Amino acid sequence: MDVERLLMPETYNIPRICQKCGGVMIFKGLGEYRCEDCGEQAYDDYGKVRAYIEEHKGATAAQIEDAIGVSQKTIRRLLREGRLEVAEGSRMFLHCELCDKPIRSGRFCPECEVKMHRSMEARDREHAHKELHGFSLGQKGDEGHKRFTRSL
Repeated sequence: MDVERLLMPETYNIPRICQKCGGVMIFKGLGEYRCEDCGEQAYDDYGKVRAYIEEHKGATAAQIEDAIGVSQKTIRRLLREGRLEVAEGSRMFLHCELCDKPIRSGRFCPECEVKMHRSMEARDREHAHKELHGFSLGQKGDEGHKRFTRSL
């Protein structure tokens, strides 16, 4: 097994060099890239899937893979990242990773996402509170008093 593939997260197929002239491809947004030299246009995996879905509403992941060559694994990852959304009325859907409810995009249903954010905020508040006490804001005693009194 390739160690680099285990350590580095999988990235989308991003056009970096122009196929037409060899120039540098510049990101323009929504998965679109343009060559700074000749103006040639190219798309990363997200841009290809998005363009295909705009023309073929309701297409399945298998149909998209057959038509443009972007793997179903990549399409599922785009859905989990919230970059794409399952069409309304579709028989296909994702499941919340916590409660297993059907969802159209992302990793969690709205209710579980709120719970997660609240628990993370509580953890962060607790962590900040502990750090403040480490800088003598919550300490009791006369440690500072001894330091500033003179003995004659």
